[in-house]
Amino acid sequence: MSTATVDPPIGGTLALIRSLIPSLGPREQRVAQEVVDVPDVVAMLSVSDLATRTETSSATVIRTCQSLGFKGFQHLRLLLLRDLGAESRNEVTGQAGEGSRNRVPALFEAAARDLREALGALDYDQFDAAVAAIVSARRLLIVANGGSGPAAQMVALRFLTTDRPCEAPYDSITQQLSARLLHADDVCIAVSDSGMNSTTIRAVEAAAASGATIVGVTSYARSRLSELSTHPLIAGAAFHSWADGAITGNVAQLLILSALQDAVAVAMNNSAETAPAVMDEVMGIVEGAYPTGADTVG
Repeated sequence: MSTATVDPPIGGTLALIRSLIPSLGPREQRVAQEVVDVPDVVAMLSVSDLATRTETSSATVIRTCQSLGFKGFQHLRLLLLRDLGAESRNEVTGQAGEGSRNRVPALFEAAARDLREALGALDYDQFDAAVAAIVSARRLLIVANGGSGPAAQMVALRFLTTDRPCEAPYDSITQQLSARLLHADDVCIAVSDSGMNSTTIRAVEAAAASGATIVGVTSYARSRLSELSTHPLIAGAAFHSWADGAITGNVAQLLILSALQDAVAVAMNNSAETAPAVMDEVMGIVEGAYPTGADTVG
């Protein structure tokens, strides 16, 4: 059970709850899922009403609220009412319908809404501590697999453009070997939407055993990656409520990684000077590979 009381930002209450649902027991999950599914209804219920709806007990409802970090059910209700009021003032009028002219805008509108809510589970103190650790690190290793791989490769390139050397091996065996060679003054950034990718977790366990600082980027607050992380950065669980699965927590993680890299560049005070020089170098490489007038494929 959580002992720390949470106070998520406006619009972030459901994102926080979603990030914690997998860590709850079956009865508590039923209560938390009801909150996520119908927050407008739950906000008007009593403890006993919610217990009846979820076929649990009043004690289970109160325990669920406390496990999620709230003082109790009334604290949760107040946060739901606050967020519902803010949502009604910013309600999106676009509706998904047949045809691309309806579905594409609706998808973007839903993404924008969920991204606004995604930061409800992010601990900014942990974010700042992660930035400080990366700035001072002797060696920076980035590991990810599966759907999280592209986000890891992107942030590795961004780090390189601002003169923060890093490694981001794509091969899982190389990731584990590299992690075993880390030391206490090194940092490993690990990205896993679920926080449970076994290949990534093995690399993180190796890095932790080597004494390295672990920065974990994931959607779920009580996942294995979060447990292993020195600085867990949680965001993106809201996307898993989408029935079609078109967008995942990787979108939020991509933005978190971008923000992390940007904060590191600012802390190193070199983003304005280094990036243009690196981009000039990149353009020189590209122009050398594809001379003007040469035939190219793809």
